[in-house]
Parts: sequence; C-alpha cells; structure tokens
Amino acid sequence: MIINDTVFGEIEYTYGWCKDITVKFFEKDTEIVLIIAGEIDEKFSEGQHESYSSLMQNWEALHQSFLQPILDYYNQKRHELGYDVAFNENYPLIETKDQLLEHITLVGIMVSYENIYEGCRDIGISFDCTWDEENGLGIRLINEKVIAVGYQDVAI
Repeated sequence: MIINDTVFGEIEYTYGWCKDITVKFFEKDTEIVLIIAGEIDEKFSEGQHESYSSLMQNWEALHQSFLQPILDYYNQKRHELGYDVAFNENYPLIETKDQLLEHITLVGIMVSYENIYEGCRDIGISFDCTWDEENGLGIRLINEKVIAVGYQDVAI
C-alpha cells in the first residue's frame, strides 16, 4: 500500500511504513531509509509529524552533534572490551571525529510512536559501523538531543 502523507510524502507500507530518502551527512549526499512507526490502518500522529519536521529543519546543525556521543560510546566500549590495552583490528584507536567518520555509515532514521516519551519529539538514528557489523550503532534523540548511544536497536 502506498499513501501520500503531507509531511512524509509518498510512503509505502511493507511490514512497516518506509521509503528511501537522501540527506546530507557531513557534506555527502547519503541515501538512507526513513521508517515511521505505525500500522497499515493507522494515521500518523501530529507528534510524529512534528518530530520529523523538527529533525529535518535542524538537520544541518543537528547531525554534527552526533559524533561526540558516538566517539565517547566507542571509546567506552573499546575500554570495556580491553582493546585499549590489547590490540584488536576491529577496534582501532579512534581519537577524532574525522577518524570516526571513516568507521560509520548513516543508514536510517526511525520516527517512533508519539506516546513512548510523552510530549517529546522522539527519533532514532541508525548507522552501520566497522567495529560491530552484526549489531551496528544507534542513537536516540529526544527533542533533538542525543540521550542514548548503543547497538542499532537503540534507534528502534
């Protein structure tokens, strides 16, 4: 089923609402998947529209704020696994945001149901990463602020 939503545009239901979009991620046009939580017979909520609109309006400045929390998470995970002491080729030393960008790929934006965090704009951002290809990397934004970084399921 395909619908044309006033905010999301033409979007298709295939086991969930999704479509491919292109966003600029650090100067590069990047094709990702946009997923909006919802059932085939439900309308999108005002909160979902607001969350996505706010994200897109602030995207240029906002996506730059993702890197420091991801770098902190990576270094914490690397330390927990002991790879700051013992070498592991999957967990190289990454000290700068530019180095981090060589190890992550933006893959998706998830617009959650409105009622998960009452009255808040809730968005998940997912990445592929070189250090954990199986679990990937995800961040959760509440009101355009990073509140959690972890495996890709954090973004769902």
